[in-house]
Amino acid sequence: MHTSFIKSKIYASLALILLTLAFTFPMIAFHGTLNAIDEDRIEEISPLSIKTWNFYNQGRYKSTTTPLEAHNDLEKMIENSAEIGVASLPIWSCSLEAPNYPKKAFPEGIPVFFHFDGFSGEVHEMNTINHYVGMDPMWAGGQIEREIGIYALLGLSLFMIYFILFHKKILTYIMYIPAALPLLFIADYSYWLYWFGHNLHDWGAFKIKPFMPTVFGDGKIAQFTTHSYPTIGFYVILAIGFFSLLSILSKNKAMKETGINYKV
Repeated sequence: MHTSFIKSKIYASLALILLTLAFTFPMIAFHGTLNAIDEDRIEEISPLSIKTWNFYNQGRYKSTTTPLEAHNDLEKMIENSAEIGVASLPIWSCSLEAPNYPKKAFPEGIPVFFHFDGFSGEVHEMNTINHYVGMDPMWAGGQIEREIGIYALLGLSLFMIYFILFHKKILTYIMYIPAALPLLFIADYSYWLYWFGHNLHDWGAFKIKPFMPTVFGDGKIAQFTTHSYPTIGFYVILAIGFFSLLSILSKNKAMKETGINYKV
């Protein structure tokens, strides 16, 4: 087998492994758990969901009001009525400094994290401020993306496996999707923010003009200061994109040098 074919398989496999470990597996294992908690169907939560959440939430942000002994224990988090986020890796962080929130408790502001399948952090606190300025609660944004996210990643993983096994042009084209994953996420995240800033309501304590929240860096919403930056999950999808692009280039090089034509 041509060396570049082997390299292509290795690069694509690395991208697939990262995608699976960081996002697909925890999304599948934790699927439906938040709904079960919200609807008080605690007995329906599987041991796998509990173990997955406990493992993936090591070192993650927990509210200052949550007891320390409950921080990495889903069952104790439920007992303490703590705010529980999804299990997959967070991709983007958005924090907001409010004048009446103590700096000691929130040195970087009220933090909220965006995932492929939901949110984590101080979502309730952020929703309170959103209501104050006439914005929708966070759950209102990206509903379709969050609902289909798990199926989209499963389908993408399947196509990546096919790409590793077969030489088809269509599979190479599809491989550009994981290669472009960082750009796709930023585009979708930007649209979320635009939608929030342009879908204002009269329920706010005061009216503000439609605006575009800052996607990257520091910004302002009314009298609040915002901080919007990538976090661990974004660097993982950067790596996925990098390995996916290398796998495409390696396969194209091997096909050209061996004279093998893509199968239809």
